[in-house]
Amino acid sequence: MTQEAIRLRPSVFRLGSTIVNWYVVEDRGRLTVVDAGLPKHAEGFDAALGAIGHGLDDIDALVLTHGHSDHTGIAGFLHDRGVPVHIHGDDAEVLASGGRTKNEGSLLPYLRYGTAWRTLLHLAQGGGLRPPRIDDPVRFADGDELDVPGRPRVLHTPGHTGGHCAFLFPRHDALFVGDALCTWNPLTGRPGPQLMPAAFDVSVDSCLASLARLEDVSAGLLLAGHGDPWSDGPAAAARLALKTGRT
Repeated sequence: MTQEAIRLRPSVFRLGSTIVNWYVVEDRGRLTVVDAGLPKHAEGFDAALGAIGHGLDDIDALVLTHGHSDHTGIAGFLHDRGVPVHIHGDDAEVLASGGRTKNEGSLLPYLRYGTAWRTLLHLAQGGGLRPPRIDDPVRFADGDELDVPGRPRVLHTPGHTGGHCAFLFPRHDALFVGDALCTWNPLTGRPGPQLMPAAFDVSVDSCLASLARLEDVSAGLLLAGHGDPWSDGPAAAARLALKTGRT
């Protein structure tokens, strides 16, 4: 898969595709990768970094919002090159298992949507059925300030998975929410801030409760794993997702 690093802020870049997002944050010449897309996103990643004046040797860390396979894709590629992989302790087993979770909802009701079929095909073609399995991550906890470029603060937002987290990069005025919410539903195609589909969530009630963690955060840019950047504030995004409810 061809990669392009799209500049969102002077030091924040979006990679991936129209269906799956992941990000790179630059701080003082060093890089933190936030989430890891699909395995085939490793193809062309070096060239994408080169286009923004960096290389693989500039990466100090990969931080994962959670352990699902569409967020861990190039984790093995980076891990094999000595990049530490960071994840919340409650999702370490998910990462080691290749992204397996017992979700609350069924996928079947969503198969009436063409978007669902396009997303599932995209995930399969991107290597999502063969995710990396990493059993020695660096574990973090809620409230930690990670010693990686940008020094993000961890906000535990369980529900999508048990150890799902968001990351606030204060100096970059950016909040990375992973799948705590999305701005485009990857199964129904519905735009706007909302929860991920119940078929992908361990607990929808916990997802709804976790939105309160985002309401208290000040950040000019909210970046999700699926959908376009949101610039009207985390509180507004959380309120809209709460109003929409189960998706």
